[in-house]
Amino acid sequence: MIGAGLLSAGLLSGCAALEPPQTRASAPAPARPATLPRIVPPSSELVNYYKRIEDERSAAGLMRRDDGSADAPFSASILARNYIDIALHDEYLRTGERFAARTSASVLRRWETPVAYRLEFGASVPADVRARDRADVAALVNDLAGATGHSIRLLPLGSAQRGNFHVLVLDEDERRAIGPRLQALIPGIDQAAIRLVTEMPRETFCLAMAFSRDGTATYSEAVAIIRAEHPDLTRLACYHEELAQGLGLANDSPRARPSIFNDDQEFALLTEHDRLLLRLHHDARLRPGMTEAEARPIVFRIASELVAGES
Repeated sequence: MIGAGLLSAGLLSGCAALEPPQTRASAPAPARPATLPRIVPPSSELVNYYKRIEDERSAAGLMRRDDGSADAPFSASILARNYIDIALHDEYLRTGERFAARTSASVLRRWETPVAYRLEFGASVPADVRARDRADVAALVNDLAGATGHSIRLLPLGSAQRGNFHVLVLDEDERRAIGPRLQALIPGIDQAAIRLVTEMPRETFCLAMAFSRDGTATYSEAVAIIRAEHPDLTRLACYHEELAQGLGLANDSPRARPSIFNDDQEFALLTEHDRLLLRLHHDARLRPGMTEAEARPIVFRIASELVAGES
Protein backbone atom coordinates (compact mmCIF):
# COMPACT_ATOMS: atom_id res chain seq x y z
CA MET A 1 0.00 0.00 0.00
CA ILE A 2 1.12 3.54 -0.77
CA GLY A 3 0.10 6.15 1.72
CA ALA A 4 -1.42 9.48 0.84
CA GLY A 5 0.92 12.25 -0.15
CA LEU A 6 2.00 14.43 -3.03
CA LEU A 7 2.60 12.67 -6.34
CA SER A 8 4.95 14.01 -8.98
CA ALA A 9 5.89 12.37 -12.25
CA GLY A 10 8.75 12.34 -14.71
CA LEU A 11 7.30 11.38 -18.09
CA LEU A 12 9.54 9.92 -20.79
CA SER A 13 7.77 10.25 -24.12
CA GLY A 14 9.84 8.01 -26.34
CA CYS A 15 12.79 10.36 -26.17
CA ALA A 16 11.19 13.00 -23.96
CA ALA A 17 11.17 13.72 -20.23
CA LEU A 18 8.11 15.61 -19.06
CA GLU A 19 7.14 16.84 -15.59
CA PRO A 20 3.41 16.82 -14.79
CA PRO A 21 2.55 18.86 -11.68
CA GLN A 22 2.12 17.46 -8.21
CA THR A 23 -1.33 16.26 -7.24
CA ARG A 24 -2.98 14.59 -4.24
CA ALA A 25 -2.52 10.82 -4.00
CA SER A 26 -4.53 8.18 -2.18
CA ALA A 27 -4.25 4.48 -1.40
CA PRO A 28 -4.07 2.20 -4.48
CA ALA A 29 -6.94 0.08 -5.73
CA PRO A 30 -6.62 -3.74 -5.68
CA ALA A 31 -4.73 -5.37 -8.55
CA ARG A 32 -6.80 -6.44 -11.57
CA PRO A 33 -6.24 -9.32 -14.01
CA ALA A 34 -3.39 -8.90 -16.51
CA THR A 35 -5.75 -8.91 -19.53
CA LEU A 36 -8.00 -5.97 -20.40
CA PRO A 37 -11.60 -7.01 -21.10
CA ARG A 38 -12.13 -5.99 -24.74
CA ILE A 39 -11.46 -7.81 -28.01
CA VAL A 40 -10.56 -5.51 -30.89
CA PRO A 41 -7.89 -5.90 -33.63
CA PRO A 42 -4.97 -3.49 -33.90
CA SER A 43 -5.48 -0.58 -36.27
CA SER A 44 -4.40 -1.75 -39.74
CA GLU A 45 -3.48 1.81 -40.69
CA LEU A 46 -1.09 2.15 -37.76
CA VAL A 47 0.30 -1.35 -38.32
CA ASN A 48 1.25 -0.36 -41.88
CA TYR A 49 2.57 3.04 -40.76
CA TYR A 50 4.95 1.64 -38.14
CA LYS A 51 6.05 -1.26 -40.36
CA ARG A 52 7.02 1.20 -43.09
CA ILE A 53 9.04 3.29 -40.63
CA GLU A 54 10.85 0.24 -39.25
CA ASP A 55 11.70 -0.91 -42.78
CA GLU A 56 13.01 2.55 -43.71
CA ARG A 57 15.14 2.78 -40.58
CA SER A 58 16.60 -0.69 -41.05
CA ALA A 59 17.40 0.06 -44.70
CA ALA A 60 19.23 3.21 -43.56
CA GLY A 61 21.43 1.22 -41.15
CA LEU A 62 19.47 2.24 -38.05
CA MET A 63 17.80 0.03 -35.42
CA ARG A 64 21.07 -1.82 -34.89
CA ARG A 65 21.06 -4.87 -32.62
CA ASP A 66 24.80 -4.94 -31.92
CA ASP A 67 26.43 -2.99 -29.07
CA GLY A 68 28.44 -0.63 -31.28
CA SER A 69 31.79 -1.69 -29.84
CA ALA A 70 33.32 -2.16 -33.28
CA ASP A 71 32.85 1.41 -34.48
CA ALA A 72 31.85 3.53 -31.45
CA PRO A 73 34.47 3.27 -28.70
CA PHE A 74 34.08 5.54 -25.67
CA SER A 75 36.30 6.65 -22.82
CA ALA A 76 35.54 7.11 -19.14
CA SER A 77 35.19 10.85 -19.60
CA ILE A 78 32.71 10.35 -22.45
CA LEU A 79 30.70 7.92 -20.33
CA ALA A 80 30.61 10.44 -17.46
CA ARG A 81 29.60 13.29 -19.79
CA ASN A 82 26.81 11.19 -21.32
CA TYR A 83 25.57 10.18 -17.89
CA ILE A 84 25.30 13.81 -16.80
CA ASP A 85 23.46 14.70 -20.01
CA ILE A 86 21.00 11.83 -19.61
CA ALA A 87 20.45 11.40 -15.87
CA LEU A 88 20.81 14.98 -14.64
CA HIS A 89 18.82 16.85 -17.27
CA ASP A 90 15.21 16.94 -18.42
CA GLU A 91 14.37 17.24 -22.09
CA TYR A 92 10.98 18.93 -21.68
CA LEU A 93 9.90 21.86 -19.55
CA ARG A 94 6.29 22.21 -18.43
CA THR A 95 4.53 25.57 -18.36
CA GLY A 96 0.95 25.23 -17.20
CA GLU A 97 -0.62 22.48 -19.29
CA ARG A 98 1.96 22.70 -22.09
CA PHE A 99 5.33 21.05 -22.59
CA ALA A 100 8.18 22.75 -24.43
CA ALA A 101 11.22 20.96 -25.82
CA ARG A 102 13.78 22.75 -23.68
CA THR A 103 16.62 20.99 -21.89
CA SER A 104 16.90 21.98 -18.24
CA ALA A 105 18.95 20.86 -15.24
CA SER A 106 17.43 18.21 -13.02
CA VAL A 107 18.39 16.20 -9.95
CA LEU A 108 19.31 12.55 -9.77
CA ARG A 109 16.18 10.37 -9.58
CA ARG A 110 16.01 6.61 -9.14
CA TRP A 111 14.36 3.73 -7.30
CA GLU A 112 15.52 2.85 -3.80
CA THR A 113 12.93 0.09 -3.31
CA PRO A 114 12.85 -3.14 -5.37
CA VAL A 115 11.33 -2.80 -8.86
CA ALA A 116 8.64 -5.30 -9.86
CA TYR A 117 7.59 -5.05 -13.51
CA ARG A 118 4.04 -6.16 -14.27
CA LEU A 119 3.36 -6.87 -17.94
CA GLU A 120 -0.27 -6.30 -19.00
CA PHE A 121 -1.64 -6.87 -22.49
CA GLY A 122 -4.72 -5.43 -24.09
CA ALA A 123 -7.22 -7.93 -25.47
CA SER A 124 -6.10 -7.04 -29.01
CA VAL A 125 -2.68 -8.68 -28.53
CA PRO A 126 -2.60 -12.28 -29.86
CA ALA A 127 -1.50 -15.11 -27.58
CA ASP A 128 1.66 -15.88 -29.58
CA VAL A 129 2.78 -12.23 -29.40
CA ARG A 130 2.13 -12.16 -25.66
CA ALA A 131 4.25 -15.27 -25.13
CA ARG A 132 7.12 -13.94 -27.26
CA ASP A 133 7.02 -10.50 -25.65
CA ARG A 134 6.95 -11.96 -22.15
CA ALA A 135 10.09 -13.98 -22.93
CA ASP A 136 11.78 -10.88 -24.39
CA VAL A 137 10.85 -8.73 -21.40
CA ALA A 138 12.00 -11.42 -18.96
CA ALA A 139 15.41 -11.47 -20.65
CA LEU A 140 15.54 -7.66 -20.60
CA VAL A 141 14.62 -7.49 -16.91
CA ASN A 142 17.39 -9.97 -16.08
CA ASP A 143 19.77 -7.77 -18.07
CA LEU A 144 18.66 -4.64 -16.19
CA ALA A 145 19.02 -6.39 -12.84
CA GLY A 146 22.54 -7.50 -13.71
CA ALA A 147 23.58 -4.09 -15.01
CA THR A 148 22.23 -2.10 -12.06
CA GLY A 149 22.84 -4.46 -9.15
CA HIS A 150 19.40 -3.37 -7.97
CA SER A 151 16.54 -5.72 -7.05
CA ILE A 152 14.55 -5.89 -10.30
CA ARG A 153 12.19 -8.65 -11.40
CA LEU A 154 9.29 -9.44 -13.71
CA LEU A 155 6.17 -10.70 -11.93
CA PRO A 156 5.08 -14.13 -13.21
CA LEU A 157 2.01 -14.51 -15.39
CA GLY A 158 -1.15 -14.47 -13.29
CA SER A 159 0.61 -13.15 -10.21
CA ALA A 160 -1.67 -11.64 -7.58
CA GLN A 161 1.07 -9.19 -6.62
CA ARG A 162 0.45 -5.62 -7.65
CA GLY A 163 3.88 -4.66 -8.94
CA ASN A 164 5.13 -1.09 -9.07
CA PHE A 165 6.29 -0.71 -12.70
CA HIS A 166 3.33 -1.39 -14.98
CA VAL A 167 4.01 -2.13 -18.66
CA LEU A 168 0.84 -1.82 -20.76
CA VAL A 169 0.76 -3.11 -24.35
CA LEU A 170 -2.27 -1.52 -26.02
CA ASP A 171 -3.70 -0.84 -29.43
CA GLU A 172 -5.15 2.54 -30.40
CA ASP A 173 -8.66 2.00 -29.03
CA GLU A 174 -7.40 0.43 -25.80
CA ARG A 175 -4.94 3.26 -25.20
CA ARG A 176 -7.58 5.95 -25.71
CA ALA A 177 -9.78 4.26 -23.09
CA ILE A 178 -7.02 3.55 -20.56
CA GLY A 179 -7.63 6.56 -18.29
CA PRO A 180 -9.57 4.73 -15.55
CA ARG A 181 -6.99 1.94 -15.51
CA LEU A 182 -4.17 4.47 -15.08
CA GLN A 183 -6.04 6.04 -12.17
CA ALA A 184 -6.34 2.61 -10.55
CA LEU A 185 -2.67 1.77 -11.12
CA ILE A 186 -1.28 5.19 -10.13
CA PRO A 187 -3.60 6.82 -7.56
CA GLY A 188 -3.21 10.58 -7.74
CA ILE A 189 -2.12 10.71 -11.39
CA ASP A 190 -3.36 14.00 -12.81
CA GLN A 191 -5.50 14.53 -15.88
CA ALA A 192 -2.70 16.18 -17.83
CA ALA A 193 -0.55 13.07 -17.50
CA ILE A 194 -3.49 10.83 -18.45
CA ARG A 195 -4.13 12.91 -21.57
CA LEU A 196 -0.50 12.51 -22.61
CA VAL A 197 -1.29 8.79 -22.86
CA THR A 198 -4.83 8.85 -24.22
CA GLU A 199 -4.05 11.61 -26.75
CA MET A 200 -0.61 10.30 -27.70
CA PRO A 201 0.11 11.25 -31.33
CA ARG A 202 1.23 8.51 -33.68
CA GLU A 203 4.70 10.11 -33.84
CA THR A 204 5.19 9.07 -30.20
CA PHE A 205 6.10 5.41 -30.43
CA CYS A 206 6.04 4.62 -26.68
CA LEU A 207 6.43 6.39 -23.36
CA ALA A 208 7.09 5.87 -19.66
CA MET A 209 6.17 7.81 -16.55
CA ALA A 210 7.98 7.36 -13.24
CA PHE A 211 6.38 8.76 -10.09
CA SER A 212 7.67 10.09 -6.78
CA ARG A 213 5.74 10.71 -3.56
CA ASP A 214 5.88 13.73 -1.26
CA GLY A 215 8.25 15.73 -3.44
CA THR A 216 11.16 13.29 -3.16
CA ALA A 217 13.55 12.25 -5.93
CA THR A 218 12.94 8.58 -5.20
CA TYR A 219 10.59 6.72 -7.54
CA SER A 220 7.74 4.68 -6.10
CA GLU A 221 5.68 3.72 -9.18
CA ALA A 222 6.01 3.79 -12.95
CA VAL A 223 4.00 2.95 -16.05
CA ALA A 224 5.12 2.35 -19.63
CA ILE A 225 2.87 2.41 -22.69
CA ILE A 226 3.85 0.22 -25.65
CA ARG A 227 1.85 0.31 -28.88
CA ALA A 228 0.46 -3.09 -29.90
CA GLU A 229 0.58 -2.01 -33.56
CA HIS A 230 4.39 -1.97 -33.65
CA PRO A 231 6.31 -4.58 -35.64
CA ASP A 232 8.48 -6.92 -33.60
CA LEU A 233 11.80 -5.02 -33.56
CA THR A 234 10.21 -1.64 -32.88
CA ARG A 235 8.16 -3.11 -30.05
CA LEU A 236 11.28 -4.74 -28.59
CA ALA A 237 13.15 -1.42 -28.90
CA CYS A 238 10.34 0.29 -27.00
CA TYR A 239 10.63 -2.23 -24.18
CA HIS A 240 14.37 -1.64 -23.95
CA GLU A 241 14.12 2.14 -23.97
CA GLU A 242 11.15 2.67 -21.70
CA LEU A 243 11.93 0.02 -19.08
CA ALA A 244 15.48 1.38 -18.81
CA GLN A 245 14.53 5.07 -18.85
CA GLY A 246 11.93 4.42 -16.16
CA LEU A 247 14.81 3.54 -13.82
CA GLY A 248 15.97 7.17 -13.89
CA LEU A 249 17.88 7.78 -17.14
CA ALA A 250 15.23 10.24 -18.20
CA ASN A 251 16.80 12.32 -20.96
CA ASP A 252 18.22 11.64 -24.41
CA SER A 253 21.43 13.12 -25.73
CA PRO A 254 22.64 13.51 -29.33
CA ARG A 255 26.18 12.99 -27.98
CA ALA A 256 25.43 9.57 -26.47
CA ARG A 257 26.87 6.81 -28.67
CA PRO A 258 26.61 3.86 -28.81
CA SER A 259 23.31 4.21 -26.97
CA ILE A 260 19.55 3.87 -27.11
CA PHE A 261 19.37 7.14 -25.12
CA ASN A 262 19.66 9.13 -28.33
CA ASP A 263 16.90 10.34 -30.65
CA ASP A 264 18.74 9.17 -33.78
CA GLN A 265 17.45 5.56 -33.44
CA GLU A 266 20.82 4.14 -34.49
CA PHE A 267 20.63 1.44 -31.82
CA ALA A 268 17.49 -0.54 -31.05
CA LEU A 269 18.66 -2.45 -27.97
CA LEU A 270 20.70 -1.73 -24.84
CA THR A 271 24.41 -1.48 -25.51
CA GLU A 272 27.36 -2.06 -23.19
CA HIS A 273 27.63 1.74 -22.91
CA ASP A 274 24.02 1.81 -21.65
CA ARG A 275 24.65 -0.96 -19.14
CA LEU A 276 27.53 1.06 -17.71
CA LEU A 277 25.25 4.10 -17.46
CA LEU A 278 22.80 2.00 -15.46
CA ARG A 279 25.54 0.65 -13.22
CA LEU A 280 26.86 4.15 -12.63
CA HIS A 281 23.36 5.43 -11.87
CA HIS A 282 22.87 2.85 -9.13
CA ASP A 283 26.25 3.26 -7.47
CA ALA A 284 25.80 3.79 -3.72
CA ARG A 285 28.06 6.85 -3.81
CA LEU A 286 25.31 8.68 -5.70
CA ARG A 287 22.08 9.65 -3.96
CA PRO A 288 18.61 10.67 -5.14
CA GLY A 289 18.25 14.46 -5.12
CA MET A 290 21.87 15.20 -6.02
CA THR A 291 22.42 18.14 -8.37
CA GLU A 292 24.93 18.06 -11.20
CA ALA A 293 27.39 20.10 -9.13
CA GLU A 294 27.17 17.60 -6.29
CA ALA A 295 27.28 14.50 -8.47
CA ARG A 296 29.83 15.52 -11.13
CA PRO A 297 33.12 14.66 -9.33
CA ILE A 298 31.65 11.37 -8.10
CA VAL A 299 30.34 10.50 -11.57
CA PHE A 300 33.77 11.00 -13.16
CA ARG A 301 35.41 8.92 -10.44
CA ILE A 302 32.97 6.03 -10.92
CA ALA A 303 33.26 6.22 -14.71
CA SER A 304 37.06 5.94 -14.43
CA GLU A 305 36.60 2.76 -12.43
CA LEU A 306 34.15 1.31 -14.96
CA VAL A 307 36.08 2.07 -18.14
CA ALA A 308 39.72 1.06 -18.51
CA GLY A 309 42.14 3.35 -20.35
CA GLU A 310 40.50 6.77 -19.94
CA SER A 311 41.48 9.25 -22.63
